[in-house]
Amino acid sequence: MNKLRKVRGRFGDMLNPEDAFLSCESPEESPDLAIAKRYTYRQPSVTREDMQTLKNDWLTDNIISFWEEYLEHEFLTRYKSSNIILLRPSMSFMILQTPDPRTLREALPDFSNATHVFLPINDCRNVNEAEGGTHWSLLLISIVDRIAFHYDSLYQGNVWEADTVTRKFGYLLNMPIRFMHLSDSPQQDGGSDCGVFVCMNMRHLLMKRLLQASAHEKVSMSLGGRKVDANASRKEMAKIIEGFRKEGERRRSTSASPMGKKSRSPPRVD
Repeated sequence: MNKLRKVRGRFGDMLNPEDAFLSCESPEESPDLAIAKRYTYRQPSVTREDMQTLKNDWLTDNIISFWEEYLEHEFLTRYKSSNIILLRPSMSFMILQTPDPRTLREALPDFSNATHVFLPINDCRNVNEAEGGTHWSLLLISIVDRIAFHYDSLYQGNVWEADTVTRKFGYLLNMPIRFMHLSDSPQQDGGSDCGVFVCMNMRHLLMKRLLQASAHEKVSMSLGGRKVDANASRKEMAKIIEGFRKEGERRRSTSASPMGKKSRSPPRVD
């Protein structure tokens, strides 16, 4: 099986400017700071190589990280009372690889008030391997219920990795967490669609299950019977990223143009 992630910048490596497709840099002079914040993503910059994987290849860390940023900024911020964390692939990988996860506390988000945590899981076991792993799956940890739900589009593909991350996460939080591998998760037909399933399942669980439930409501976390159209999902994700790229270009063009700043003086005519 081909290598999966084609990792670029997992631990802060710099991207070549010509590689950037969607930059995380915000314009220095934005006409509307709120819009700038909405359309600026802190991590990562999406490269043209990343975009190629959206056509028919395994998704990179950058694409999955972008998708998490997208869900956070476009949807999760609307629910001010929610305490749901979408952990980045690099952080999930660090938890898997680090013998004592408590040493990572300064690098990880504050989980003290979190209710649920989403973690993309990769099967790479070599921390020194720049391009490693062959499979993605999704782990959803319900801290309030002390249960971890594992969604794998290849049956039992990442069970060991997800179970290991669950145990280490429990160690990090100083609480036991029960691991549940959900055997009725939607299954992929294509050999490189695992990352797409992670992104689509994450959105569904976040938007259709967790954020729509009341505080006292019991929610089924099973995805049994759910279908994921991988090809349509790839096109949707590419369209979303392209939309942000065009919006960024429009704002940069507006801020750089002398006509971009509207005058407060009344118009004059000859």
